[in-house]
Amino acid sequence: MSGIPLFSSIVPLAASSDLWFVDIWGVLHNGVRPFASTVAACEAFRKQGGTALLVTNSPRPHDSVTRQLDSIGVARGAYDGIVSSGDVSRSLIEAWAGRPVLHIGPSRDLPIFAGLGATPGASADDADVAVCTGLYDDETETPENYSALLQQLKARNVPMVCANPDLKVERGGRIIYCAGAIASAYAALGGDVSYAGKPYQPIYDLALRTGSDIRGVPVPKDRVLAIGDGVATDIAGAAGFGIRSVFIASGVHVGADESLTEAAGRLFSSDKPQPVALMQSLVW
Repeated sequence: MSGIPLFSSIVPLAASSDLWFVDIWGVLHNGVRPFASTVAACEAFRKQGGTALLVTNSPRPHDSVTRQLDSIGVARGAYDGIVSSGDVSRSLIEAWAGRPVLHIGPSRDLPIFAGLGATPGASADDADVAVCTGLYDDETETPENYSALLQQLKARNVPMVCANPDLKVERGGRIIYCAGAIASAYAALGGDVSYAGKPYQPIYDLALRTGSDIRGVPVPKDRVLAIGDGVATDIAGAAGFGIRSVFIASGVHVGADESLTEAAGRLFSSDKPQPVALMQSLVW
């Protein structure tokens, strides 16, 4: 037992919040369909005067994320804005303008390079930097498929920008690998990796500025609540930034035959960052 309370409704915490940082994958949708209870909770929070900001480790800029949410049916009334890892990673990529760039990831992530002057297309033999947004085919590949490529990059000490620190996400009930898994494997080889998404501070700084701009006044940290399913990203990132968090169960961390309280005892030992509450799903 973790001692962290299990909530069936977010209402008690909503009363002490002005701004929510809501994770997308695993909280708002599963990559295929939106979660109706989360959409309803965000709409209700906004209706009572709160601001729901989606803060995601998606490697795409926020406008591209909006189009993706539209395509799977997430109502725009559920959120006030989006801050993505792609947004904050662009500043890291821009530093490599005019240099040969290797893009590791699917073509759907190419908007991250738009207008930066850092054009992908280099190979591992001539790249000055590798930008990892994911796996080329995350339906079939694992990090092991990238072993030779990473060895090749390390032999030349090519730095890597990781545009999505997530290791895994749940898509339609299946667990798939993300850019963070490739970056972790590269770091294990001694490779130089730069991150900007959750749990790192740049994305939280941008999210707090964005949320404050939307509300028209600075939002104090004690009125911010992060809601997510990532232990090492959402929960650890919130703790590092000095804000409260709520852990939402998903297949990434909670087994099908495991209770949430059992999982919490395993995930949130006393020496690790802890959320203020556990929820099976985000419910108003």
